[in-house]
Amino acid sequence: MSEQTANTTPGAVAADLPEGWEIVIGLEVHVELNTATKLFCGCPNSFGDEPNTNVCPTCLGLPGSLPVLNDRAVESAMRLGRALNCDVNSSVFSRKNYFYPDQPKDYQVSQYDLPTNTEGHITLADGTRIGIERAHIEEDAGKLNHGGGDGRIHGADYSMADYNRAGVPLVEIVSHPELRSAADARAYVSELRSIVTAVDVSDAKMEEGSMRVDANVSVRPIGSDELRTRCEVKNINSLRSLERAINFEARRHVDLYDNGERPKQETRHWDEEAGRSRSGRSKEDAEDYRYFPEPDLVPLVVTDDDITRLDASLPTMPSARRAQLGEKSGASNDDINLLIERGQDGFALETIDAGADAKRVVVHLINNLSEGHGQLTAASFAAMIRMETGGDLSSTQAKEVLAEMVASGGDPAAIASAKGFEAMDGGELESILDGIIAENPDEWQRFCDGDDKEKKKMQGMFTGQIMKATKGQADGAAVAKLLAQKSAS
Repeated sequence: MSEQTANTTPGAVAADLPEGWEIVIGLEVHVELNTATKLFCGCPNSFGDEPNTNVCPTCLGLPGSLPVLNDRAVESAMRLGRALNCDVNSSVFSRKNYFYPDQPKDYQVSQYDLPTNTEGHITLADGTRIGIERAHIEEDAGKLNHGGGDGRIHGADYSMADYNRAGVPLVEIVSHPELRSAADARAYVSELRSIVTAVDVSDAKMEEGSMRVDANVSVRPIGSDELRTRCEVKNINSLRSLERAINFEARRHVDLYDNGERPKQETRHWDEEAGRSRSGRSKEDAEDYRYFPEPDLVPLVVTDDDITRLDASLPTMPSARRAQLGEKSGASNDDINLLIERGQDGFALETIDAGADAKRVVVHLINNLSEGHGQLTAASFAAMIRMETGGDLSSTQAKEVLAEMVASGGDPAAIASAKGFEAMDGGELESILDGIIAENPDEWQRFCDGDDKEKKKMQGMFTGQIMKATKGQADGAAVAKLLAQKSAS
Protein backbone atom coordinates (compact mmCIF):
# COMPACT_ATOMS: atom_id res chain seq x y z
CA MET A 1 0.00 0.00 0.00
CA SER A 2 1.40 3.40 -0.94
CA GLU A 3 1.41 6.50 1.23
CA GLN A 4 -1.40 8.00 -0.82
CA THR A 5 -3.72 5.05 -0.11
CA ALA A 6 -3.06 4.71 3.60
CA ASN A 7 -6.19 4.32 5.69
CA THR A 8 -6.15 7.88 7.04
CA THR A 9 -9.25 9.63 5.78
CA PRO A 10 -8.83 13.29 4.76
CA GLY A 11 -10.65 15.58 7.18
CA ALA A 12 -11.10 12.85 9.80
CA VAL A 13 -8.28 13.70 12.22
CA ALA A 14 -7.93 11.00 14.85
CA ALA A 15 -7.52 12.07 18.47
CA ASP A 16 -5.82 8.82 19.57
CA LEU A 17 -3.56 6.20 18.10
CA PRO A 18 -4.39 2.50 18.02
CA GLU A 19 -3.45 0.61 21.16
CA GLY A 20 0.27 -0.03 21.49
CA TRP A 21 1.54 3.09 19.70
CA GLU A 22 2.75 6.47 20.95
CA ILE A 23 3.57 9.77 19.24
CA VAL A 24 6.99 11.37 19.47
CA ILE A 25 6.87 15.11 18.81
CA GLY A 26 9.55 17.75 18.59
CA LEU A 27 8.60 21.32 17.71
CA GLU A 28 10.52 24.05 15.94
CA VAL A 29 8.96 27.42 16.74
CA HIS A 30 10.12 30.48 14.79
CA VAL A 31 9.57 33.78 16.59
CA GLU A 32 10.02 37.05 14.68
CA LEU A 33 11.55 39.67 16.97
CA ASN A 34 9.83 43.05 17.18
CA THR A 35 12.86 45.17 16.35
CA ALA A 36 12.45 48.36 14.34
CA THR A 37 14.85 47.15 11.64
CA LYS A 38 16.06 43.87 10.17
CA LEU A 39 18.85 41.68 11.54
CA PHE A 40 21.72 42.84 9.30
CA CYS A 41 20.53 46.08 7.68
CA GLY A 42 18.50 49.22 8.35
CA CYS A 43 15.38 48.20 6.39
CA PRO A 44 12.12 48.46 8.37
CA ASN A 45 10.85 45.33 10.10
CA SER A 46 7.20 45.97 9.31
CA PHE A 47 4.33 43.58 8.56
CA GLY A 48 1.80 44.21 5.80
CA ASP A 49 3.63 46.82 3.73
CA GLU A 50 3.57 46.86 -0.07
CA PRO A 51 5.67 43.99 -1.46
CA ASN A 52 9.39 44.65 -1.95
CA THR A 53 9.36 48.13 -0.45
CA ASN A 54 11.42 47.29 2.67
CA VAL A 55 14.51 45.99 0.87
CA CYS A 56 18.12 47.04 0.23
CA PRO A 57 21.30 45.54 -1.29
CA THR A 58 22.12 43.74 2.00
CA CYS A 59 18.85 41.88 2.53
CA LEU A 60 18.61 41.18 -1.21
CA GLY A 61 22.09 39.62 -1.15
CA LEU A 62 23.53 41.86 -3.85
CA PRO A 63 27.30 41.66 -4.54
CA GLY A 64 29.48 43.81 -2.33
CA SER A 65 26.91 44.34 0.44
CA LEU A 66 27.96 43.53 4.01
CA PRO A 67 25.90 42.75 7.14
CA VAL A 68 25.83 44.95 10.24
CA LEU A 69 24.41 43.11 13.26
CA ASN A 70 21.33 44.53 15.03
CA ASP A 71 22.26 44.84 18.74
CA ARG A 72 18.60 45.04 19.79
CA ALA A 73 17.88 41.70 18.11
CA VAL A 74 20.75 40.03 19.96
CA GLU A 75 19.61 41.52 23.27
CA SER A 76 16.02 40.33 22.67
CA ALA A 77 17.18 36.84 21.73
CA MET A 78 19.28 36.52 24.89
CA ARG A 79 16.44 37.82 27.10
CA LEU A 80 14.13 35.23 25.56
CA GLY A 81 16.76 32.57 26.15
CA ARG A 82 16.92 33.39 29.86
CA ALA A 83 13.13 33.43 30.08
CA LEU A 84 13.24 29.88 28.64
CA ASN A 85 15.76 28.85 31.34
CA CYS A 86 18.50 28.45 28.73
CA ASP A 87 22.24 28.78 29.11
CA VAL A 88 23.22 31.92 27.17
CA ASN A 89 26.55 31.37 25.47
CA SER A 90 29.12 33.13 23.36
CA SER A 91 28.13 32.17 19.83
CA VAL A 92 29.03 32.19 16.15
CA PHE A 93 26.92 32.89 13.07
CA SER A 94 27.03 30.39 10.20
CA ARG A 95 25.85 30.18 6.63
CA LYS A 96 23.16 27.57 5.98
CA ASN A 97 23.32 26.91 2.26
CA TYR A 98 20.21 26.00 0.30
CA PHE A 99 18.39 27.20 -2.78
CA TYR A 100 14.78 28.31 -2.67
CA PRO A 101 13.22 31.31 -4.47
CA ASP A 102 12.32 33.08 -1.21
CA GLN A 103 15.98 33.05 -0.09
CA PRO A 104 17.70 35.81 -2.12
CA LYS A 105 21.30 35.00 -1.11
CA ASP A 106 20.90 31.23 -1.63
CA TYR A 107 22.05 30.87 1.99
CA GLN A 108 20.58 31.82 5.34
CA VAL A 109 22.64 33.41 8.10
CA SER A 110 21.86 31.29 11.13
CA GLN A 111 23.67 29.56 14.00
CA TYR A 112 24.76 25.94 13.97
CA ASP A 113 27.23 24.31 16.36
CA LEU A 114 27.63 27.34 18.65
CA PRO A 115 24.14 28.84 19.16
CA THR A 116 23.32 31.66 21.58
CA ASN A 117 20.84 29.75 23.79
CA THR A 118 21.07 26.07 24.75
CA GLU A 119 19.51 23.49 27.09
CA GLY A 120 16.52 25.28 28.54
CA HIS A 121 13.03 24.15 29.48
CA ILE A 122 9.49 25.35 30.08
CA THR A 123 6.89 23.97 32.46
CA LEU A 124 3.34 23.53 31.20
CA ALA A 125 0.26 24.47 33.20
CA ASP A 126 -0.19 20.85 34.34
CA GLY A 127 3.40 20.65 35.62
CA THR A 128 4.90 18.80 32.62
CA ARG A 129 8.45 19.94 31.91
CA ILE A 130 9.58 20.06 28.27
CA GLY A 131 13.26 20.45 27.41
CA ILE A 132 14.52 23.00 24.88
CA GLU A 133 17.58 21.96 22.90
CA ARG A 134 18.42 25.40 21.52
CA ALA A 135 16.98 28.82 20.75
CA HIS A 136 19.24 30.27 18.09
CA ILE A 137 19.26 33.53 16.14
CA GLU A 138 18.78 33.59 12.38
CA GLU A 139 17.38 35.72 9.60
CA ASP A 140 13.96 35.07 8.10
CA ALA A 141 13.39 34.22 4.45
CA GLY A 142 11.12 36.13 2.08
CA LYS A 143 7.64 35.00 1.14
CA LEU A 144 6.22 33.51 -2.05
CA ASN A 145 2.72 34.57 -3.11
CA HIS A 146 1.09 32.02 -5.40
CA GLY A 147 -1.37 33.30 -8.01
CA GLY A 148 -4.19 31.41 -9.64
CA GLY A 149 -5.80 28.21 -8.43
CA ASP A 150 -6.51 28.18 -4.71
CA GLY A 151 -3.49 30.24 -3.67
CA ARG A 152 -1.29 27.22 -2.88
CA ILE A 153 1.86 26.33 -4.78
CA HIS A 154 0.26 23.18 -6.19
CA GLY A 155 -2.01 24.25 -9.01
CA ALA A 156 -0.82 27.87 -9.02
CA ASP A 157 -0.40 29.61 -12.36
CA TYR A 158 2.57 31.68 -11.14
CA SER A 159 4.46 32.71 -8.00
CA MET A 160 5.82 36.11 -6.98
CA ALA A 161 8.56 36.72 -4.41
CA ASP A 162 8.15 39.38 -1.71
CA TYR A 163 11.45 40.06 0.07
CA ASN A 164 10.11 42.44 2.71
CA ARG A 165 10.44 39.65 5.28
CA ALA A 166 13.91 38.56 4.12
CA GLY A 167 16.39 39.44 6.85
CA VAL A 168 13.83 39.94 9.64
CA PRO A 169 15.39 38.69 12.92
CA LEU A 170 14.16 35.33 14.19
CA VAL A 171 14.72 33.10 17.16
CA GLU A 172 14.16 29.44 16.33
CA ILE A 173 13.21 27.49 19.47
CA VAL A 174 13.84 23.77 19.08
CA SER A 175 12.35 21.44 21.68
CA HIS A 176 13.68 18.05 22.61
CA PRO A 177 11.40 15.25 21.25
CA GLU A 178 9.66 14.94 24.61
CA LEU A 179 6.06 15.76 23.70
CA ARG A 180 3.78 12.73 23.58
CA SER A 181 0.41 14.11 22.49
CA ALA A 182 -1.02 16.77 20.22
CA ALA A 183 -2.72 18.31 23.26
CA ASP A 184 0.64 18.69 25.01
CA ALA A 185 2.13 20.21 21.84
CA ARG A 186 -0.69 22.76 21.80
CA ALA A 187 -0.14 23.53 25.49
CA TYR A 188 3.61 23.91 24.87
CA VAL A 189 3.11 26.44 22.06
CA SER A 190 0.51 28.31 24.10
CA GLU A 191 2.90 28.53 27.05
CA LEU A 192 5.73 29.57 24.76
CA ARG A 193 3.59 32.32 23.27
CA SER A 194 2.76 33.57 26.78
CA ILE A 195 6.46 33.74 27.65
CA VAL A 196 7.38 35.50 24.39
CA THR A 197 4.74 38.18 24.90
CA ALA A 198 5.58 38.55 28.61
CA VAL A 199 9.21 39.28 27.72
CA ASP A 200 7.92 41.64 24.98
CA VAL A 201 10.26 40.50 22.23
CA SER A 202 7.48 39.69 19.73
CA ASP A 203 3.73 40.00 19.32
CA ALA A 204 3.73 36.23 18.55
CA LYS A 205 0.76 36.49 16.17
CA MET A 206 0.47 33.17 14.39
CA GLU A 207 -2.05 34.58 11.94
CA GLU A 208 0.52 37.16 10.76
CA GLY A 209 3.44 34.74 10.72
CA SER A 210 5.39 36.37 13.54
CA MET A 211 5.19 33.01 15.32
CA ARG A 212 5.34 29.89 13.14
CA VAL A 213 5.40 26.26 14.15
CA ASP A 214 6.90 23.24 12.39
CA ALA A 215 6.08 19.88 13.95
CA ASN A 216 8.45 16.92 13.68
CA VAL A 217 6.29 13.83 14.11
CA SER A 218 7.08 10.13 14.36
CA VAL A 219 5.52 7.12 16.08
CA ARG A 220 6.88 4.06 17.88
CA PRO A 221 5.59 1.12 19.90
CA ILE A 222 4.88 1.98 23.53
CA GLY A 223 7.87 1.01 25.66
CA SER A 224 10.40 1.59 22.90
CA ASP A 225 13.02 4.33 23.15
CA GLU A 226 13.68 4.25 19.40
CA LEU A 227 13.45 7.49 17.45
CA ARG A 228 11.93 6.40 14.15
CA THR A 229 11.72 8.28 10.84
CA ARG A 230 10.18 11.68 11.36
CA CYS A 231 8.33 14.01 9.04
CA GLU A 232 8.32 17.78 9.45
CA VAL A 233 4.88 19.32 9.00
CA LYS A 234 4.87 22.99 7.96
CA ASN A 235 2.21 25.61 7.15
CA ILE A 236 0.67 25.43 10.63
CA ASN A 237 -0.83 28.82 11.49
CA SER A 238 -3.04 28.18 14.51
CA LEU A 239 -3.14 26.06 17.65
CA ARG A 240 -6.11 24.16 16.27
CA SER A 241 -4.21 23.35 13.09
CA LEU A 242 -1.21 22.21 15.13
CA GLU A 243 -3.28 19.67 17.04
CA ARG A 244 -5.03 18.39 13.93
CA ALA A 245 -1.83 18.17 11.89
CA ILE A 246 0.01 16.14 14.53
CA ASN A 247 -2.84 13.69 15.01
CA PHE A 248 -3.29 13.20 11.28
CA GLU A 249 0.42 12.70 10.63
CA ALA A 250 0.84 10.24 13.50
CA ARG A 251 -2.08 8.13 12.32
CA ARG A 252 -0.68 8.21 8.76
CA HIS A 253 2.60 6.77 10.06
CA VAL A 254 0.84 4.00 11.98
CA ASP A 255 -1.17 3.07 8.89
CA LEU A 256 2.04 2.82 6.86
CA TYR A 257 3.76 0.60 9.44
CA ASP A 258 0.65 -1.59 9.73
CA ASN A 259 0.82 -2.16 5.98
CA GLY A 260 4.50 -3.09 5.93
CA GLU A 261 5.79 0.31 4.79
CA ARG A 262 7.80 3.08 6.42
CA PRO A 263 7.41 6.85 6.25
CA LYS A 264 9.93 8.82 4.20
CA GLN A 265 11.90 11.55 5.94
CA GLU A 266 10.40 14.60 4.28
CA THR A 267 8.84 17.99 4.71
CA ARG A 268 5.06 17.98 4.45
CA HIS A 269 2.58 20.85 4.29
CA TRP A 270 -0.61 21.00 6.31
CA ASP A 271 -3.83 21.57 4.36
CA GLU A 272 -6.29 22.86 6.94
CA GLU A 273 -9.28 22.82 4.59
CA ALA A 274 -8.74 19.18 3.59
CA GLY A 275 -7.66 18.17 7.09
CA ARG A 276 -4.51 16.38 5.91
CA SER A 277 -0.81 16.80 5.26
CA ARG A 278 0.64 16.72 1.76
CA SER A 279 4.13 15.75 0.61
CA GLY A 280 6.52 18.66 0.01
CA ARG A 281 10.17 17.78 -0.44
CA SER A 282 12.69 15.34 1.00
CA LYS A 283 14.00 16.49 4.37
CA GLU A 284 17.66 17.48 4.46
CA ASP A 285 20.06 16.51 7.21
CA ALA A 286 22.47 19.07 8.69
CA GLU A 287 25.36 18.03 6.45
CA ASP A 288 23.25 18.75 3.36
CA TYR A 289 23.25 22.46 4.26
CA ARG A 290 27.08 22.69 4.19
CA TYR A 291 27.26 24.95 7.25
CA PHE A 292 30.37 27.07 7.68
CA PRO A 293 31.10 30.15 9.85
CA GLU A 294 29.82 33.43 8.41
CA PRO A 295 33.05 35.23 7.39
CA ASP A 296 31.52 38.72 7.51
CA LEU A 297 30.44 38.57 11.19
CA VAL A 298 32.57 38.34 14.33
CA PRO A 299 31.67 35.96 17.18
CA LEU A 300 29.24 37.17 19.86
CA VAL A 301 30.86 37.22 23.31
CA VAL A 302 28.67 36.94 26.42
CA THR A 303 29.96 37.81 29.91
CA ASP A 304 28.70 36.98 33.41
CA ASP A 305 27.70 40.64 33.78
CA ASP A 306 25.52 40.30 30.68
CA ILE A 307 23.69 37.32 32.23
CA THR A 308 23.13 39.19 35.52
CA ARG A 309 21.75 42.21 33.66
CA LEU A 310 19.45 40.05 31.52
CA ASP A 311 18.04 38.19 34.52
CA ALA A 312 17.33 41.46 36.32
CA SER A 313 15.37 42.74 33.31
CA LEU A 314 12.91 39.83 33.14
CA PRO A 315 9.29 40.18 34.30
CA THR A 316 7.47 37.53 36.32
CA MET A 317 6.96 34.52 34.07
CA PRO A 318 3.51 33.04 33.29
CA SER A 319 4.11 29.93 35.43
CA ALA A 320 4.69 32.07 38.53
CA ARG A 321 1.74 34.31 37.63
CA ARG A 322 -0.49 31.23 37.33
CA ALA A 323 0.53 30.09 40.78
CA GLN A 324 -0.20 33.52 42.29
CA LEU A 325 -3.63 33.81 40.70
CA GLY A 326 -4.55 30.21 41.45
CA GLU A 327 -3.70 30.64 45.13
CA LYS A 328 -5.77 33.81 45.51
CA SER A 329 -8.72 33.07 43.24
CA GLY A 330 -9.25 29.31 43.38
CA ALA A 331 -10.24 29.53 39.71
CA SER A 332 -10.00 26.64 37.25
CA ASN A 333 -6.82 26.11 35.24
CA ASP A 334 -8.65 27.05 32.03
CA ASP A 335 -9.85 30.35 33.50
CA ILE A 336 -6.43 31.14 34.93
CA ASN A 337 -4.72 30.38 31.64
CA LEU A 338 -7.16 32.63 29.77
CA LEU A 339 -6.56 35.55 32.16
CA ILE A 340 -2.79 35.06 31.89
CA GLU A 341 -3.01 34.99 28.09
CA ARG A 342 -5.03 38.22 28.08
CA GLY A 343 -2.69 39.85 30.60
CA GLN A 344 -5.56 40.38 33.06
CA ASP A 345 -4.09 38.47 35.99
CA GLY A 346 -2.46 41.53 37.57
CA PHE A 347 -5.73 43.46 37.50
CA ALA A 348 -7.54 40.43 38.95
CA LEU A 349 -5.09 40.18 41.85
CA GLU A 350 -5.30 43.92 42.54
CA THR A 351 -9.11 43.75 42.62
CA ILE A 352 -9.14 40.72 44.91
CA ASP A 353 -6.67 42.47 47.24
CA ALA A 354 -9.09 45.43 47.32
CA GLY A 355 -11.69 43.20 48.98
CA ALA A 356 -13.72 41.78 46.07
CA ASP A 357 -15.08 38.25 45.93
CA ALA A 358 -12.51 36.31 43.87
CA LYS A 359 -15.07 34.19 42.04
CA ARG A 360 -17.01 37.22 40.82
CA VAL A 361 -13.79 38.98 39.77
CA VAL A 362 -12.88 36.07 37.52
CA VAL A 363 -16.41 35.74 36.10
CA HIS A 364 -16.63 39.44 35.20
CA LEU A 365 -13.12 39.55 33.69
CA ILE A 366 -13.75 36.54 31.48
CA ASN A 367 -17.33 37.29 30.42
CA ASN A 368 -17.67 41.07 30.56
CA LEU A 369 -14.16 42.50 30.26
CA SER A 370 -12.68 40.48 27.41
CA GLU A 371 -11.92 43.70 25.49
CA GLY A 372 -10.09 45.29 28.42
CA HIS A 373 -11.10 47.34 31.44
CA GLY A 374 -10.95 50.86 29.96
CA GLN A 375 -11.49 53.51 32.66
CA LEU A 376 -12.26 50.91 35.33
CA THR A 377 -9.95 50.89 38.34
CA ALA A 378 -9.36 47.94 40.63
CA ALA A 379 -10.78 49.87 43.59
CA SER A 380 -14.05 50.79 41.82
CA PHE A 381 -14.32 47.27 40.35
CA ALA A 382 -14.01 45.83 43.85
CA ALA A 383 -16.62 48.26 45.18
CA MET A 384 -19.07 47.25 42.44
CA ILE A 385 -18.57 43.56 43.19
CA ARG A 386 -19.16 44.17 46.91
CA MET A 387 -22.48 45.81 46.00
CA GLU A 388 -23.35 42.79 43.85
CA THR A 389 -22.43 40.15 46.42
CA GLY A 390 -24.12 42.19 49.15
CA GLY A 391 -27.43 42.16 47.28
CA ASP A 392 -27.46 45.86 46.41
CA LEU A 393 -27.19 45.04 42.70
CA SER A 394 -28.57 42.13 40.72
CA SER A 395 -26.19 40.44 38.31
CA THR A 396 -27.95 42.19 35.41
CA GLN A 397 -27.67 45.57 37.11
CA ALA A 398 -24.03 44.92 37.98
CA LYS A 399 -23.29 44.25 34.34
CA GLU A 400 -24.85 47.59 33.34
CA VAL A 401 -22.96 49.49 36.02
CA LEU A 402 -19.75 47.78 35.02
CA ALA A 403 -20.18 48.72 31.36
CA GLU A 404 -20.54 52.40 32.27
CA MET A 405 -17.51 52.25 34.55
CA VAL A 406 -15.41 50.77 31.76
CA ALA A 407 -16.52 53.50 29.37
CA SER A 408 -16.38 56.51 31.68
CA GLY A 409 -15.06 55.52 35.11
CA GLY A 410 -16.89 56.73 38.18
CA ASP A 411 -18.27 55.47 41.47
CA PRO A 412 -20.47 52.34 41.22
CA ALA A 413 -22.86 53.51 43.97
CA ALA A 414 -23.43 56.84 42.18
CA ILE A 415 -23.97 55.12 38.83
CA ALA A 416 -26.42 52.65 40.37
CA SER A 417 -28.35 55.47 42.03
CA ALA A 418 -28.52 57.48 38.80
CA LYS A 419 -29.92 54.44 37.02
CA GLY A 420 -32.54 53.90 39.72
CA PHE A 421 -31.08 50.58 40.82
CA GLU A 422 -32.17 49.89 44.35
CA ALA A 423 -32.00 46.67 46.27
CA MET A 424 -35.37 44.93 46.15
CA ASP A 425 -37.06 44.37 49.47
CA GLY A 426 -37.26 40.68 50.40
CA GLY A 427 -40.98 40.93 51.13
CA GLU A 428 -41.63 42.50 47.73
CA LEU A 429 -39.70 39.73 45.99
CA GLU A 430 -41.63 37.04 47.87
CA SER A 431 -44.93 38.68 46.96
CA ILE A 432 -43.97 38.67 43.28
CA LEU A 433 -43.00 34.99 43.49
CA ASP A 434 -46.29 34.10 45.21
CA GLY A 435 -48.19 35.68 42.35
CA ILE A 436 -46.17 33.75 39.75
CA ILE A 437 -46.73 30.48 41.64
CA ALA A 438 -50.48 31.14 41.74
CA GLU A 439 -50.46 31.57 37.94
CA ASN A 440 -48.37 28.42 37.39
CA PRO A 441 -49.49 25.79 39.95
CA ASP A 442 -48.60 22.76 37.80
CA GLU A 443 -45.11 24.04 37.11
CA TRP A 444 -44.61 24.80 40.79
CA GLN A 445 -45.58 21.24 41.68
CA ARG A 446 -43.11 19.91 39.13
CA PHE A 447 -40.44 22.11 40.71
CA CYS A 448 -41.23 20.83 44.20
CA ASP A 449 -41.56 17.13 43.33
CA GLY A 450 -39.32 16.65 40.30
CA ASP A 451 -35.86 15.11 40.01
CA ASP A 452 -32.74 17.26 39.77
CA LYS A 453 -33.11 17.76 36.01
CA GLU A 454 -36.76 18.79 36.32
CA LYS A 455 -36.02 21.08 39.28
CA LYS A 456 -33.30 22.82 37.31
CA LYS A 457 -35.60 23.30 34.35
CA MET A 458 -38.44 24.71 36.46
CA GLN A 459 -36.10 26.91 38.49
CA GLY A 460 -34.96 28.50 35.26
CA MET A 461 -38.56 29.11 34.26
CA PHE A 462 -39.50 30.73 37.59
CA THR A 463 -36.31 32.79 37.71
CA GLY A 464 -37.00 34.07 34.21
CA GLN A 465 -40.56 35.04 35.17
CA ILE A 466 -39.33 36.92 38.24
CA MET A 467 -36.67 38.78 36.22
CA LYS A 468 -39.31 39.74 33.70
CA ALA A 469 -41.67 40.96 36.40
CA THR A 470 -38.94 42.97 38.15
CA LYS A 471 -37.36 44.25 34.92
CA GLY A 472 -34.12 42.57 35.86
CA GLN A 473 -33.84 44.19 39.29
CA ALA A 474 -34.16 40.98 41.30
CA ASP A 475 -30.93 39.46 42.57
CA GLY A 476 -30.38 36.01 41.09
CA ALA A 477 -28.87 34.58 44.28
CA ALA A 478 -31.77 35.91 46.35
CA VAL A 479 -34.27 34.39 43.91
CA ALA A 480 -32.56 30.98 44.09
CA LYS A 481 -32.55 31.11 47.89
CA LEU A 482 -36.23 32.07 48.04
CA LEU A 483 -37.23 29.29 45.63
CA ALA A 484 -35.36 26.73 47.75
CA GLN A 485 -36.99 27.96 50.96
CA LYS A 486 -40.50 27.95 49.54
CA SER A 487 -40.19 24.50 47.94
CA ALA A 488 -38.96 23.03 51.24
CA SER A 489 -41.77 24.51 53.35
